[in-house]
Amino acid sequence: MAGDLEDDEGPIELVATVGPLDPVVATLRDVLHRAGALRVVVVLDTEPAAMVDVGRLAPVEVTVGPRVMHLPHAIELDAEPLGLIEARQLPPFEVTAEGEVVGTIGGLDYVADVARGLAALMGGRSVALVQVPTTNAELPLSVTARPGEPVVVSIGEESFDLPGEDAGD
Repeated sequence: MAGDLEDDEGPIELVATVGPLDPVVATLRDVLHRAGALRVVVVLDTEPAAMVDVGRLAPVEVTVGPRVMHLPHAIELDAEPLGLIEARQLPPFEVTAEGEVVGTIGGLDYVADVARGLAALMGGRSVALVQVPTTNAELPLSVTARPGEPVVVSIGEESFDLPGEDAGD
């Protein structure tokens, strides 16, 4: 199953596998489903850089250098997840555009742990983003992590370092 589509940036290849990145896709789909996330993305510390973007009810998008590939979300891959990241679904967070987050006690730290775990599992200076639902669909909450740097929380267009985080973790 291979074909081509076109978007504003160029051709998109429709594929049934992304070869050595299949385990990354399997890992992100696993985390997305168990965490009830809206979207899970990693930017891999590879040469060339690669990005794997897995969203709910959307094709998996894999970008390697200038090449953009789409896989059907539910396609069966001959690959296992790279490792198990503890992830469970939390109730949606209540958020405001001013950066207030209300949710399960420890919930934001928990999502940060999921993002940190993914970034560490991917290796090197890889970056992981986990986007979770909120009670306001126009203000999604995203948590981004990279080893050795503070975790960044984004609500809509606003971003904040997670308070109390040690960049050395």
